[in-house]
Amino acid sequence: MSVSENFSTFCSNLRMSSDTVSKIQQRYQKITKRINLDYWGNQSETAHSLYVGSYGRGTEIWTSDIDVIVQLPYEVYTRFNAYSSNGQSAFLQEVKGVLQKTYSTSYIKGDGQVIGINFQDGINFEIVPAFINIHNSYTYPDSNDGGHWKITDPRKEIDAINERNYGSNKNLKRLCRMVRAWKEKCNVPISGILIDTLAYKFIENWTYKDKSYLYYDFMSRDFFYYLKNIDISKSYWLAPGSNRFVYKSGSFQSKATIAYNNALEAISYEDNNKFYSARYKWREIYGAKFPE
Repeated sequence: MSVSENFSTFCSNLRMSSDTVSKIQQRYQKITKRINLDYWGNQSETAHSLYVGSYGRGTEIWTSDIDVIVQLPYEVYTRFNAYSSNGQSAFLQEVKGVLQKTYSTSYIKGDGQVIGINFQDGINFEIVPAFINIHNSYTYPDSNDGGHWKITDPRKEIDAINERNYGSNKNLKRLCRMVRAWKEKCNVPISGILIDTLAYKFIENWTYKDKSYLYYDFMSRDFFYYLKNIDISKSYWLAPGSNRFVYKSGSFQSKATIAYNNALEAISYEDNNKFYSARYKWREIYGAKFPE
């Protein structure tokens, strides 16, 4: 296959199957309905909830957990904010109990900042109960260190990623997914939101951002070059749209250097019509989802 066909197939392989997407939608609707029944007095399967995280930004791959914000009435915030200590923990436990009415046989955890629902098929949800603010950001609980409230603005992040994706011929989201495959294959210490943040910054000025799959070998090479040259002392970046701090979880530069060198080899093989050797090198970077 050609470079274009290889990367087109690879990008398709990274996507969730239609059956998986259907399961996600069904569970999302059941979760939303449960929240609306207990807190809003209606049976809507769509109101007061939002996909967030990589699934909400459209940068997920087949391994992704599903992050959802569910909006609760402000009087619930008032009730738990009045607690003398860690109302945030009590709040999470209450919402956990509500969700257990629907998912009584699933493993549900409620601690830290989220309520996790783990399903036997591995499609897991992380639910963030929150309260909407005037400018469409959300206040959500953090039960750590005695409990406090935090602010998140996922809509701005989703909008920023979408806008730049449209302006780069859909290359931004595909790059984000490809880099997630590299993270999985090479055990790279980098979070999903940091991948999206760095890819967002990189592609703004990438020479071939208006091209498509034919240039994805160059996109891989150039992005890993960009990553490996980031100052190793830098500890945080600002997320697209929201400008929240995104901290690194470890140093990724050395593994980016290895990936960059492998990309150079793969491109050299392509230039010399050694297509099997090229695909082998791409699989060293991206794993088994890349065509053999």
